[in-house]
Order: sequence, then structure tokens, then C-alpha cells
Amino acid sequence: SRVLLSAATREVRRTMVSVVNSRADVLKSSQALAVNCSAAKGLMEIMKNNLGPRGSVKMLVGGAGQVKITKDGCVLLKEMQIQHPTASMIARAATAQDDMTGDGTTTNVLIIGELLRQSERHIEDGLHPRILAEGFDLARQATIDFLEEWYKPQGTSRELLYNVAKTGLRTKLQPALADQLAEIVVDSCEIVSREGQALDLHMVEILAMKHKLATETKLIRGMVLDHGSRHPDMPKRLENCYILTCNVSLEYEKSEINSTFAYSNAEQRDRLVDAERKFTDDKVQQVIKLKKEVCTEENKKTFVLINQKGIDPPSLELLAREGIIALRRAKRRNMERLTLAFGGVAVNSFDDLEVDDLGSADLVYEETLGDDKYTFIENRSQAEGVNRHSCCILVRGPNDHTVKQVEDAVRDGLRAVKNAMEDGGAIPGAGAFEIAAHHHLMQKTRLATEGKAKLGVEVFANALLSIPKTLAENSGFDVQELIIKAVDQHAKTNDMIGIDVDTGDTFLPATVGVWDNVCVKKQILNLAPVLAQQLLLVDEVIRAGRQMGGK
Repeated sequence: SRVLLSAATREVRRTMVSVVNSRADVLKSSQALAVNCSAAKGLMEIMKNNLGPRGSVKMLVGGAGQVKITKDGCVLLKEMQIQHPTASMIARAATAQDDMTGDGTTTNVLIIGELLRQSERHIEDGLHPRILAEGFDLARQATIDFLEEWYKPQGTSRELLYNVAKTGLRTKLQPALADQLAEIVVDSCEIVSREGQALDLHMVEILAMKHKLATETKLIRGMVLDHGSRHPDMPKRLENCYILTCNVSLEYEKSEINSTFAYSNAEQRDRLVDAERKFTDDKVQQVIKLKKEVCTEENKKTFVLINQKGIDPPSLELLAREGIIALRRAKRRNMERLTLAFGGVAVNSFDDLEVDDLGSADLVYEETLGDDKYTFIENRSQAEGVNRHSCCILVRGPNDHTVKQVEDAVRDGLRAVKNAMEDGGAIPGAGAFEIAAHHHLMQKTRLATEGKAKLGVEVFANALLSIPKTLAENSGFDVQELIIKAVDQHAKTNDMIGIDVDTGDTFLPATVGVWDNVCVKKQILNLAPVLAQQLLLVDEVIRAGRQMGGK
């Protein structure tokens, strides 16, 4: 019987189907969990020092020696070369958070890493990951319900929007520069907002200029175009201007099909050239005629032409003689902004031009910086309706990495203000929500949960505390003492208690204007626990791509 059993076993082995490539790397059960937890904790350790207004800064150096200095979590995750598949998945999820809401990238990484770090201890004691995942689900839903119940929209006053922008920008820039940019960001959003329509941040042009200092970044109530006029005799500065925005070719163009013009003598050739030139000159004369009608000695008006298509040298000469500033080949993305910023209509033909087709600007002038020319078109008056619905933020800095750092911060600030306007308010920051949610989960949800799932609720509650803990740690204060004090104060008063990173004490964030976006918190709660659950439930990691087998 022993011989028959051995023969049967050999037969089964011969007929077994090989599912996995023999050269594949396979990690099973505890190994897979250890690898996922190690990757999450490693990424968390890299990112945690950047959190908060007193977090440290990372320097990224490219292969060609490019330098980028930043503490923006999204920029770090996008620029770093992450090889580990689990860490790469967490990075992609966190950057998706930034794409949706413009903030919360570092917080996502910290919560995912802390959930896996604390779960690892329970799993080593014999708890099944599925039990923890059930606890995460209960805690996540309880936290979202707590946020919905506790949050009351308080309106979007200018002071609140300024404080929201300031809170977000101070986590990425020096306080003085952040406070200055907060004013610029709020003004920009108020300019482009339109009643009954979603806020379109594409109508805020962000133009970078490597010039002067970052503190000289300013809001242009109008537009800045990164090119100038192409004729030396055109005026460099005009005031009280009419603006004609158009998409009309003012140059000789070849026919769209292959064609041949036959002539028998030089006179016919000259007549042909004159006819071609007359076709373009007639369009230029229509512009000049309109300029003479609307710009008179009495109204002291001047004229500016901005064309999306080309303007040839003879046409530029004709326009320069009339004192018109003509800009050619304006970017398509600026054409819509121009009409929103200055009024008028973007015309595609010069037939039947009217005064109503023209916009207006207080000042148009040209600045030269090295080999680059910039044309500033501004509305300096504060009259109702003048600033309309588009503007430009001119970002300045002495070097490339400073300009890029300010540019990234301005984009995040714009998103923060937009989120606050759409949410109808904000919630206290400085870790106040996380402390309140931790207390709610431990005192209510955990007690109401039966069985081992309450361990998952406890892990989730402690993971939320990683945010105020990191804020305290990055500020150089005693973490345990400060967190215990904040949790006790909230339990006694039921107020939203935050961590003051300047004094190392607890405070009420709402009284000093430290605010966070509601949609950012919701997105974090819907993203981080779900990804942590998926990583916990991975019981096998198979690395076997097409290249594993060779040819």
C-alpha cells in the first residue's frame, strides 16, 4: 500500500499545473504584511517632519543638479523616485487627494502609516486583519457622522477666507510671506467669483518672473502677457485704453491647397502682389478707422490691439504710425481671460466693428527683463464692475526654486479659499478635529461596539492622534504631556482644543483664526482608512512581470 501511495503522489505532482512563474518572487501571509507595514512606516517617517507651520523642509536634487526646496507633500511624492510598490500606491493615493482638494497629502500618508503600524502589533498577538478592517469601517463611518453633526456652516466672510488661506500657506512658507500671499489669494478668488456659478480658478493667471524678491509677488487687477510689441516705434506706455481682442490674421497667408499664379509680365506680377497686400491692408485700415472714431482729443482715449494670430511687419508699421500698441500671437488660454478682465468681445472678423466690441483698461505698459518682454494691462480703479472676473498673480523670486516654491503655495492657497467658499465655512485646525474625533470614538463608538472589532476602533482613534502628536513633535515640545493635556481639556469642556505650535500650550483655534477645509477632512476619512484596509488584507505579494521569464 505504501508503494501504491508513493506512485499516486508522483502522478499528482506530474499532472499539477504550475500557476506561478518559477522565477517569481512570492511573499506570503506574515511576510506580505510585514513588507506593506514597513513601506507605509518608511514613507510616514520621511513625510512626518514636514507637517505643520514649523515642519522641516526637504531639498530634492535632480540628476542634472536641479535643486528644489519644498515641504509640500504633493510635490515631494511626485518628485521622489519611489521604487517600493506599496509605498508607490500610498503616494498615488495621497497625490490624488491633492488633485481633488489641493491639501491633505502629508496627513493621508501619516494616517495610513499609523494605522498599519498599530495594526501590526495586534496582528502579531493573533488578531485577524479582517477583524481590524471591520473596526476601521465602523470608526470611519462614526467619524464622518461626527463631522457632519458637529460642523455648522458659518458663512464665507472675508476674514474667514483670509484665515483659511493663511493657515494653509503658513504650512508651506515663512509666516510673513504667507500672510502677504493670503491677501492676494483671497482678492483673486473674490475677483473671479461670479454669482450662481462655480469658482473657476483657471481665470486666475499665475505668471512666474525670476526677478527681485518673493515678497514682491503681487496681484495684477488685469493681465500680464509674457511678450511685448514687435515694432520699435510703438508706444511703451498708454493710459485710458480701449482693448480690441481678436483672432484675425493680419499677415500674408499661403492658400490651404496647392495653387499656381501665372503671369506673363512684370506689371501683372506687381498687380498680383498689390492685390495680396491690399487684402491685409484693408483689414488693418478697418482697425485704424475704428480707432479714429472712438479715440478723440476730447476723451483722451488710446488703443491697444491683442491678436491671437500673426501681424506682419507692414501691418505693424501702419498700426505704429497711429500710436496703437499691437500684440500678436497671444496665447489661446489668455483670450478668454482678456474679455473677462476688461470686457468687450473677442472678434473673428473686422467687419462691422463697434464700440461695444471693445474692452477698457486704465493702463498698458511694457517691461523688459533681460531678453524677455512683459506687457502689463491693468485696471487700477476700484469702481464696481471694472475688475470683472479675471486677474493675474505675478510671482517673483530671486532664483528658480524660490519662484517654484511660491508658485506651488499660491496654487494651494487658491484651492483652500475655493474649498471654503464651496463648503460655506471651515472647521478649527491645529489638530482640534482629530482630538475631538479621538474622544468621540473612544468614549462612544468603542463602548457601543461589540467583540474584537472595538480593537479596530481603538487603532483608528489612536491613528487620528498622530496629527496633533506630529505637530507637537515638529515644534519641539513634549508630545505626551501636550496631547494628554489637550485630550483632558476637550473631555472637560467639549470645546475644540488645538495645539499651539508657537507656545507649546493648548488653545482654541477658532479664536485666533486657525481653520481647515471641511472637504479635505472628508476626503482623508474616505481615502486613508480604505487603503489601509486593503493593505492589511493582502496575504500574498507576487512579483512576476513579463520580464521575469526572459526569452
